[in-house]
Amino acid sequence: MRDAGLHHAILGPGGIGGLVGACLAHSGGSVTLVVKPESLAQYPRRLHLESPFGNFNAEVACASEVPPADVLWIAVKATQLESGLTALKNPGSGKAIVPLLNGIDHLSLLRSRYGADRVIPATIAVESERLGPGHIVHRSPFARLNVSTAGRTLLGRTAEHLQQMGFECRFIENEFTLMWSKLVFLGPYALTTTAADKAMGGIISDPSWREQLEACVREACDVAIAEGAKVDPEAILAGMKGMPGNMRSSMQKDVEQHKTPERDAIAGPILRGARRHNIDIPATTKLVAVVEQRADGVNNH
Repeated sequence: MRDAGLHHAILGPGGIGGLVGACLAHSGGSVTLVVKPESLAQYPRRLHLESPFGNFNAEVACASEVPPADVLWIAVKATQLESGLTALKNPGSGKAIVPLLNGIDHLSLLRSRYGADRVIPATIAVESERLGPGHIVHRSPFARLNVSTAGRTLLGRTAEHLQQMGFECRFIENEFTLMWSKLVFLGPYALTTTAADKAMGGIISDPSWREQLEACVREACDVAIAEGAKVDPEAILAGMKGMPGNMRSSMQKDVEQHKTPERDAIAGPILRGARRHNIDIPATTKLVAVVEQRADGVNNH
């Protein structure tokens, strides 16, 4: 099955954007990577993907500004969103905008700037990283893409193509459930692995860290439910215990690499939601403090 004529632009062709772009191009889609102007001349016009879904090269175009496109996928880090959006010189370039950022708060920012009808909420759960320009390594055995049902008409066939590649794709009607279902997993996972500096297997096998992880999941779910989401802490915990033991969070890697971690994007909605609803979250608060201390210590050396 070939792509139904859609042109995709990828703002942020790192681990996530590169994975999505490679799979879309490999399935026949037209893909343009939006890269920094200083990188444009040297950036390869192909993506090399190493993945459980297959190892292959996919031909793409490159540009330093967002071109006219049917779908603009935003896959920059939350900490890089403002600077990344400078590449969107013509606000009308992307007919639909699909952000794959961690967190929740980016949706209101994008809607206020580009119109609520154009922004299609989505989340992705995967471990994938860029080893170099155009070289993407997808490490997790899964890639789960969830999209608001508002995008079903435009992205239905795209989802089918990605599923044929190996993705798990779902359209979800309740936006709170869509966004918080990832956050109640990602927040505890990222905070605990970063605070402990352990991969997921090390967390699960250590009774003390596992207890903190479980408490953080329950707290995040309490906040999510108060916000209007349907989440099940027992299902989240069961899924975590079944994860590959060597999986590490992007926050953990950022701290190790002296990069600014996405602390506010990932933990902020949980902390602010808890304050709004007067929910006590001691485990989360403790983990956030440890992560902040560790990040500041690493970045000061």
